[in-house]
Amino acid sequence: MKSEALEAYLKGADPRAKPLVVDLDDAIRKVQPDLDVAIKYGLLMYALRGDWRTWVCAIGAGTSGVALRFLYGVLLTDPKHVLRAGSSVLMTWDFAFIDAVDTEAVGAYVVEAVARYDEYKANASKILEASRAAAKARGRKPLRGEL
Repeated sequence: MKSEALEAYLKGADPRAKPLVVDLDDAIRKVQPDLDVAIKYGLLMYALRGDWRTWVCAIGAGTSGVALRFLYGVLLTDPKHVLRAGSSVLMTWDFAFIDAVDTEAVGAYVVEAVARYDEYKANASKILEASRAAAKARGRKPLRGEL
């Protein structure tokens, strides 16, 4: 069953992205059916207990593919080595329109993100500081807003 938020999100999504968005939503809802779902900042966002400030993951459909974002992705183990660094602590798993969704792998990443929620909430400033220091050490120029 599709949520109202998913249905609304799909109305504005690129038709090529819709199957991926549905498959990602199915994978997320299969392992964490109690997550709240809403459209926030143009993303289909998933949160625990309505905590939209510290959301768990989000799906974003673009013109070249679909992104699965994890707000505090730097805490994830990333066994498949699919996460791309974003701003500060955010990490993104990119899907091209032709990609298939590995529902078990996506589910495992979502389960881990939910499991690390309390850790992130309790240590957000330290995690942010460590993430910025690691990016600087790798020679990555800080993104706007990280300065």
